[in-house]
Amino acid sequence: MAKKLRVGMIGYRFMGKAHSNAWRQAPRFFPLAAEIDMHTICGRDPKAVEEARKQFGWEHASTDWKQVVNSREIDIVDVNTPNDSHAEIAIAAAKAGKHVLCEKPLALDVKQCEQMLDAVKKAKVVHMVCHNYRRIPAIAQAKKMIQDGAIGDIFHYHARYSQDWIVDPEFPLVWRLQKGISGSGAHGDINAHIIDLGRYLVGEFKEVCGLMHTFIKERPLIDEGGKSQGLTAKRSRKMGQVTVDDAALFIGRFANGALANLEATRFALGRKNHIELEINGSKGSLYFDFEDMNRLKFFNNEDADDQQGFRDILVTQPGDKHPYFGNWWPPGHIIGYEHTFVHTIADFVNACVDGKPVQPTFEDGLRNQRVLEAVEESARSRQWVKV
Repeated sequence: MAKKLRVGMIGYRFMGKAHSNAWRQAPRFFPLAAEIDMHTICGRDPKAVEEARKQFGWEHASTDWKQVVNSREIDIVDVNTPNDSHAEIAIAAAKAGKHVLCEKPLALDVKQCEQMLDAVKKAKVVHMVCHNYRRIPAIAQAKKMIQDGAIGDIFHYHARYSQDWIVDPEFPLVWRLQKGISGSGAHGDINAHIIDLGRYLVGEFKEVCGLMHTFIKERPLIDEGGKSQGLTAKRSRKMGQVTVDDAALFIGRFANGALANLEATRFALGRKNHIELEINGSKGSLYFDFEDMNRLKFFNNEDADDQQGFRDILVTQPGDKHPYFGNWWPPGHIIGYEHTFVHTIADFVNACVDGKPVQPTFEDGLRNQRVLEAVEESARSRQWVKV
C-alpha cells in the first residue's frame, strides 16, 4: 500500500490558491511515491478560510496554525503566510517533526533564515523554499544546457522582473508595502526570484553594488472594515508611510567571474508579471521571456556564419527530452504559470518519501537572503558589499 502524506497548509489567499491547485493536481499527473491527503487549510478569518476549504478541496479548516503544526495527523506543513510569520511557523513545524515547504522569501532576514535552517537540520526533516520558477521547463532546460557546456564559460547574467500593480498612488498600504511584515518590497518579493535563478543557473554571488528607491512615500491605509483580497484591499481616507522599496537594482560579480545585472520593479507600466533573462557565454547565449514561457532562445556561435542567429527551442517535447513536459500534453500543447507549482509539489512529495534533500532547500533560501541583505547594505552605504 502506498504511503499517505497528510498536508496542513497555513495561508489561503493568492499563494494558498496556487498551492492548493498544485496539491490537488500533482497526484493526477505525476507518479508520486505517496498518496496525498489535503487534510487542513488554516487562516485567521473563520468564514474566509472555510470558504477557501470548500473552493480548493481541503477536508478541514482551522484558525489555529499551532494546532495544525502539532497535530499527529499532519505530515507536511506548507507555509504561504505573510513573510513575518514564516520563521515561527516553519521552526515549530520542524520541531514537531513535519516536512516543511515554505514560500519565498524564506524569512525577514538572515538571522531568521539561519534559525529555520538549523531547526530543519536538527529535526532531519525535508525542507524546501518555493521558488517555483526553477521548475519552468525552459529554465530547467537552460540549466541542463549550461551544465552540458552549450554556451561555454559564462560572461553575463542579465535579469529583469517587472510589474506595475502599485503605480497608482491611491493603491492601499497592503502588507507587502510594510517592512515589518514583508521585510522589503520589490526586492524581497520579486528580486528574490531572479537572484535565486541566478544562483541556480550561474553560481554563487561574490559581491554586489545596489540601488533601492521608493517612488510613492505615503499611501491610503486599508479600510478597517475591509479585508485584503489577493494583492489589493479596500482603502480608507487615512494615510500611512510606505516603508519598503518600489524598485531595486544591482550589479555584481559571481564567484566564477561572471558579471550580474538585475532589476526588480513594481513601477513598469504595461508589465504585469514580466521576467526576462539573458545569459551570455563564450560559445553562445540563452534568452528567456516568461510571457512566452514555453520557449527558450539559443544562440550558438558554432553555427555556420551564414546561419547564425537566435533560434527557438520549443520546450514542449515529452518523454525525457524536456523537463516535466512528459507528464502533460502532446508536443506543442503549452503549459502555464500554475504548472510550475505542480512540478514543485511533485518533486517535494517524492523527496519527503525518500527522505532526501530537494532544491531549493532552506540553505538556498539563506543564501538568497544573504544576497538580498548585501544589496540593501550596499544601497545604504553606496559601496560595493561582499556577499
